Amino acid sequence: MPHQTARGERTIAPPLHVSGPGGPWDTVRENLERDGSAVVFATWGEWLTAALSDSELRPLLGRDWQRYRRTENAAMRYCFVASRMVVKYTAAAALRTEPAALDLAYKIGGRPYIRGFDQIDISLSHTDDLIVVGVSRTGRIGVDTESAKRKISFELFHDHMCTPAEHAELTRMSQDRQTSELLRLWTLKEAYTKALGQGLRLGFTEFGFGLESGRLIAPDGSPASRDEWAFATFPVLADRYLVSVACHDTGLDTARDTAVHTMLDEGFMGAVEEGLASA
Repeated sequence: MPHQTARGERTIAPPLHVSGPGGPWDTVRENLERDGSAVVFATWGEWLTAALSDSELRPLLGRDWQRYRRTENAAMRYCFVASRMVVKYTAAAALRTEPAALDLAYKIGGRPYIRGFDQIDISLSHTDDLIVVGVSRTGRIGVDTESAKRKISFELFHDHMCTPAEHAELTRMSQDRQTSELLRLWTLKEAYTKALGQGLRLGFTEFGFGLESGRLIAPDGSPASRDEWAFATFPVLADRYLVSVACHDTGLDTARDTAVHTMLDEGFMGAVEEGLASA
């Protein structure tokens, strides 16, 4: 079962499986409109045929074309091209435009963004053959994924990734649950630091999560946010992987319509029209 928390009534919907360029992109848009965010996952093998048969691959990849061509390792090259296609198709679904029309760029540290369209935030993670992409219209988003079979030793890693409050909770658990909770904590912390744009530069012992509440906490266990963050962890691909998501809500009443060609705030436009009518 997914472990999830919410800000108020807001939830994070389970990741959607997009097995190729066909989507389901309508559901991505529905999740984005309803929840403020959407997360998708795919395997690079599912997208490989589409990538290799796309006569417009070069304009679709844009600035990433040269990196794709220079990558000598075949598996790395195919994973790279598939991940960029999933990012662009997901962003295009959110913006209601064509993937090739978007310019995928990177900030210092490698965080991707769509140049010229700051109405959405995106995050990318991959491991083995899995690709995960998150998109948000309400603030920053971070996603992370790991194999569910990965074992993280409590004895070896607790000094490097656990706050005192987390350590106290974990020591009261059975070894099996301790191992699974450590993996969930790892992916949550990765997702949160990615959302912040910090990556591993922010020490994992500097913040934590309540293992029962799932909420962001300070090292001493006190609340570290006013619920402006929502977090969730989901199993995907027959429980082979865990996907964790961190979503920030700026608290602003963002426009639900993120389409490139509209991007109008209906409330604001209604007020303008009323003002013009009464003038």
